[in-house]
Amino acid sequence: MINIDELKFDEKGLIPAIVVDSVTKKVLTLAYMSKESLAVSMEKGLTCFYSRSRQELWLKGETSGNYQHIVSITADCDKDALVVVVEKDGPACHTGSDSCFTNPVWNSETLQEFSLQGLYDMLVGRNQTRPEGSYTTYLFEKGIDKILKKVGEECTEVIIAGKADDKKETVYELADLAYHAMVLMVQMGISVEDIHKELASRHIIDHKVKQEKMTK
Repeated sequence: MINIDELKFDEKGLIPAIVVDSVTKKVLTLAYMSKESLAVSMEKGLTCFYSRSRQELWLKGETSGNYQHIVSITADCDKDALVVVVEKDGPACHTGSDSCFTNPVWNSETLQEFSLQGLYDMLVGRNQTRPEGSYTTYLFEKGIDKILKKVGEECTEVIIAGKADDKKETVYELADLAYHAMVLMVQMGISVEDIHKELASRHIIDHKVKQEKMTK
């Protein structure tokens, strides 16, 4: 861990802070911190920035309720910029948007960004619009019993591939299982964040168990 005094603040006493969602890994906003606001952030475990327009400290969520709970703060190699990973209570942008970065400037025609959240959002869209000829539409129209049947079938395929020690086939079948599991999530109104929080709670429990074993 480095000390705050080792960070390089600019001539105005500020350092840029890139805020990232711990679940989706999406960049939420770019703000600035002073040494004082960074100290407050670390003390409270909540993002506190320095407002350049108002020239005062700004605790994110103090008026809106959209607090950002800090998971970690990391400085870059030059120690003149920060990445702040957070769990958020609501939209990051004053417009009500999930992120401040919503205006596309350029997209590659050959490369596509992929994330589990992006896949989930696509499945939600399929469920809402039900485009004709889509396999996902077919699953949603058939309903929960068909979706559960497919999840069960894919579980079996994963077991068979794993038992055969076929890595390539196991990866393929795990991807199929993940897709159908996410269709089930959309059907039941379970979000990626719900799963993330559950796994995170188990990680804490597992960590504590390991510590207990080490001290015995």
